[in-house]
Parts: sequence; C-alpha cells; structure tokens
Amino acid sequence: MAQSGRFGLSLKILTVLASEPAAMHTSAAIAEQLTESAVMVRRCFLLLQKKGLIEQRKGPHGGAKLKLPPKQIGLGDIYIATETDWLTLDDPAFTPVLKRVRAEGLEALNETSLAQMLKRLRKSTPAKSPNGAAPKSTAKKS
Repeated sequence: MAQSGRFGLSLKILTVLASEPAAMHTSAAIAEQLTESAVMVRRCFLLLQKKGLIEQRKGPHGGAKLKLPPKQIGLGDIYIATETDWLTLDDPAFTPVLKRVRAEGLEALNETSLAQMLKRLRKSTPAKSPNGAAPKSTAKKS
C-alpha cells in the first residue's frame, strides 16, 4: 500500500491558508512557497474543496481560503479528504477489524487540529527579519 503524498502536501497547503485566513491564496503562490508543483497543489485544492475544507474563487482576485476555522479542521478530516485506500483487504474475515482500526486511527488524528499544527509549525520555525534572513543570535559565545 503506497502513500500518495497528498495528505502531507494538503496539510502544508492548509497551514499556509490558516496562516492568513482572510486572504485568497493562488495555487502558484502556495506552490512557490512550499517548493512544490502547482499542478499538485491544484489537485489537492480540488480534494479539499470537495470535502468542504476550503473554498475557491476564479478570476484575477481568485484563489483559495479556508472554509472552516483551523480549530474545526482535524488531521483526520484532512486525511479523509485526500487519501482513499488505508487498511483495506478483499478478505471479509479482516474487514471488521480493519474498519475498527481505521475508525480509531482517524479519531486519534482528529485529536489534533489544523490550528494546533500551525502553532507547532510556528514554534519550530525561526522568525525571519523583513529581508527574509533568520535573525542573528544575541547569545554571547564563551
């Protein structure tokens, strides 16, 4: 069972949208910021829109933005929107167990919201100065 990578990319896309929730973000701008393919970003946009996580607008002032507050979007919601085959087998003997495991896994993923992931991301990323460079450490060297 291969991973498609859509979940990870969609999570990154949604953190960009959540960082400026009122702004419309184009697929090209997000792709450049994430150093990803604009085509892949647009594919993720479609999946996220189908599940009601984002809204899109066409035209010169178009783009995408979150449809729900980041606190209301769980990682499980993102996973369901972007991935289809997880723990599936054609053997009916395994189906009930795998359905339970999938449900419990999605419940565990939904314990973390997009807002929490954005907060973690901001903590782990050093602040940048207006010129785009990371600030120099003010700690004295011994």
